[in-house]
Amino acid sequence: MPKVTEEYRAARRDEIIEAALRSFAERGIQRTSMADVIESSGLSAGAIYGHFAGKKELFTAVAERVLGTRTAELEALGEGGAIPSPGELMASLLGGMSREPFADVVVQLWGDAAIDPEIRSMVQGVFAKLRGLLESGVLAWALANPDRIEGDPAEWAKRAAPVVLGFGPGFLLQRALIDDFDGDAYIAMLPRLLPR
Repeated sequence: MPKVTEEYRAARRDEIIEAALRSFAERGIQRTSMADVIESSGLSAGAIYGHFAGKKELFTAVAERVLGTRTAELEALGEGGAIPSPGELMASLLGGMSREPFADVVVQLWGDAAIDPEIRSMVQGVFAKLRGLLESGVLAWALANPDRIEGDPAEWAKRAAPVVLGFGPGFLLQRALIDDFDGDAYIAMLPRLLPR
């Protein structure tokens, strides 16, 4: 029997994550079943369950993929020694999220998190990672601009990161619920509104 390479396993895992992303975007997290993911992927149930034990693991993998992409985009902002402002960080984060098909079900996911402890736990994990990512970027900016903040840069960044992160739900809620919402204008305003 031929040996399965790690590259093949990684490619198959990515294929399953893409199928889960499509299914979550089409049906929402709660209404997506493992059967939906299996159908979307075109793979067998055994192939899916060989990589993921269930929907919770799939959600975690999707969230990690989205966070990994956002992290890479934020790191690219700092190339060449540039230190992005809190508004530039958030604009980059939201610009990337607006390109994700998964972003359209995030508001529904938050509603589900309000009544389902398991989903709440998953959402809290994602928010903790996002807050940590933003806090690192905000701290770098605070250290480079000590005249623009009050007190210790690390303490300031710790207090500022959740506030900066709060612009994300505002963006996603308005995008999902308000017909004439101008997402591009919202994103463009962030670097002007937040400290720079």
